[in-house]
Amino acid sequence: MKPLKLVQADSNLVPLLPKNRLAPDSGYETLLDDWLARSRSSHTKRMYRSNITAFFQAIGYQITPDILAQFLLLDSHQAFELVSQYHGSLVARELAPATINQKLAAIKSLVNYASSVGKCHYTLTNIKAEKLTQYRDTSGIPFQQFKLMLDAVDTSKIKGIRDRAILLLLWGNALRRSEIVNCDSKDYSPTAGELIITGKGKIGQRETITLGKTAIRAIDNWLLARGEVTPDSPLFCAVHKGYWGHRLNTHSIYKLVQKYAQQAGIDKVMSPHRIRHSSITEALNLTNGDVRKVQKLSRHSNLNTLMIYDDNRQNLQGEVTSMLDDLF
Repeated sequence: MKPLKLVQADSNLVPLLPKNRLAPDSGYETLLDDWLARSRSSHTKRMYRSNITAFFQAIGYQITPDILAQFLLLDSHQAFELVSQYHGSLVARELAPATINQKLAAIKSLVNYASSVGKCHYTLTNIKAEKLTQYRDTSGIPFQQFKLMLDAVDTSKIKGIRDRAILLLLWGNALRRSEIVNCDSKDYSPTAGELIITGKGKIGQRETITLGKTAIRAIDNWLLARGEVTPDSPLFCAVHKGYWGHRLNTHSIYKLVQKYAQQAGIDKVMSPHRIRHSSITEALNLTNGDVRKVQKLSRHSNLNTLMIYDDNRQNLQGEVTSMLDDLF
């Protein structure tokens, strides 16, 4: 992608590189880290840092305190023009609206924080987000196909023992992959059959969920095969030589889901969130559409979101279309 440039109101190009280096006590040296430290979720911190780095790379620079200061000290018209150009480049790349909004949200959040601590005199509230269509496709796979994925796991190896436990959590508790990787050993209670997870959202509220017996056995088998760990050790870790004991990242879970789906011969493109869709849809089937009960499983804050799952499950549109078609 062609690097963007800063543009003044009169369209004269303005170099981003500062003429003078900042004083050590300017406050910009630690601004980025101070902003990231406000997020409780390690996943959010990584995502924000990655998105901010990508923004500065898109305009042709590596992020440094000097470059960051130069951006934050622009006038409001220059800042709007620059971020608008970046927004347009993301649209031109045909990125998903949610991905574009995530990248823009990181820039806005950084600017808002800088403004609140007196290091910036503008905001980016006039940068509008892309419109989202929420959960149009909630289709997943039926239980029998998920069972084929489980059967593809080789539990004679420690990796397979771990992966089986992860798959069962994705299915039985409709967990998001970030909720799994953030769990520590101390968050799991085999006696109570419970797991403490950090939910989705800015606050990252911790909550206790009840596990199924099959998942408990699978986690116990994994911990037994893994050996002694400290309470602060990640519940699920890498098992490859050289990476042993390191916390899994969300992409690792994404890859293992794709691997077992391919081995099971499933044609649908699978992901951890697709298993979550599958689990929620199957739960609605088993409870005869009891959305209040299934909401406890899915942990959707808005019941209307869950209603979309229920509508798609029943294919109400197809039912009404058939009625109209029968008139001929």
